[in-house]
Amino acid sequence: MATTATAQQEPILTVQRGAIAQAISVTVDQASVLQSSVGISELSLANPRIADVAVLSDQSLYVLGRAPGRTTLTLIGLNNELVANVEIRVTPDLAEFKERLSDILPGENIEVRTAGAGIVLSGRVSGARKVSQALELAEQYAPENVTNLMTVGGSQQVMLKVRFAEVARSVSQNLGLGLGITDQDGHFTGTFGSATAAAPLPGTDTLSIGASTTGQLGALFQLGDIGIEIAIDALETEGLLRTLAEPNLVALSGEGAEFLAGGEYPVPVTGEDGAISVEYKPFGIQLAFTPTVVDDDLINLQLLATVSSINSSLTVTGANGISVNGLISRSTQTTVEMRDGQSFAIAGLLQDDFSDEISKIPFLGDLPVLGALFRSTEYSRSQTELVILITPYLVSPTDGELLSLPTDRVRIPNERELFLLGQTIGQSDAIAAQDFEGEYGYVLE
Repeated sequence: MATTATAQQEPILTVQRGAIAQAISVTVDQASVLQSSVGISELSLANPRIADVAVLSDQSLYVLGRAPGRTTLTLIGLNNELVANVEIRVTPDLAEFKERLSDILPGENIEVRTAGAGIVLSGRVSGARKVSQALELAEQYAPENVTNLMTVGGSQQVMLKVRFAEVARSVSQNLGLGLGITDQDGHFTGTFGSATAAAPLPGTDTLSIGASTTGQLGALFQLGDIGIEIAIDALETEGLLRTLAEPNLVALSGEGAEFLAGGEYPVPVTGEDGAISVEYKPFGIQLAFTPTVVDDDLINLQLLATVSSINSSLTVTGANGISVNGLISRSTQTTVEMRDGQSFAIAGLLQDDFSDEISKIPFLGDLPVLGALFRSTEYSRSQTELVILITPYLVSPTDGELLSLPTDRVRIPNERELFLLGQTIGQSDAIAAQDFEGEYGYVLE
């Protein structure tokens, strides 16, 4: 019984590891020759896709690297005993990769290491575009097995300065004639022409010109029982609109930022169930951009810039009786690249609108010379010039004490300054303490 118990405790299978040989390293598509101190009758390779082994003699082996990775080579001696297990490590061709990397990106401090079957890149690189180039090259030597530990040096914060400059000019001229006729008893009346004229009431001498009398001239007289009112409308208007906006915004490289200086206009919206809800449409100065520092001072910008205002002359009335004004909008969306401090005119508009209109009495308005009394002419012309400029800057944070705010130089006046001296802004001590030399302040011409 004791013999049987002892037999049951003995292991059925034992693992023979053999002599532990030092791991050998082979580069992809390159070979090494192994020499053995004892004769080898058989060999076994765990993964032939990583390496290829050929027998040169009973003590010499030829090892060729095929793909990055690790595998095990088992050697059997002449007496069928286990000689050794050899670990074969196949690595990418780092020597060639480093040469190509140095040729493509000279001067960049990029360290190249192997990790398993892959490549690890580390170091400080001057730009994001060079990081992409290094990774793309590494993929040729270790496809889908590249680890990026590189960091981008230099300033990675971008301040974008946008300038909207718009000038709109308008000119309009209007010359019209209006004529109103009625008899004493009011049996017949008549008016014609574009100027404001009304048939005079019977037995009255009241002149009716209209609500707006700017540029209008009227006359009322009687011819027997017929009253005649003549109105002449002659008006010329000129207008000028100047718009200048300079929003500035700072964002981190690769991150988006948005800016809005204006407001939100409520717009009623009727739902499918008939309920009325309110949606808010932003208006004013809007800026959204995403900067990417691709090189030392080369900046890629994805930009959306808009300037909008409420147009009181355009009104839409919905089915619910609510009136909504329209919006005047000038916007641009683009992607550009430029260096630190450079400027681009990314959008421009030159618009010239002209219109004229002639209203006349048939036949009478076509008469030579006298026909001018029976027709009215309207003329209008508007010109718009718009330019949008952008300038990116690489910036770094500074000490908060070195920055000043617009409110730092404005002080609330005390009672004496407000009531006795009539000053709406008190004298700031910060301004008084400054030593100004030369010209300073704002100059308006």
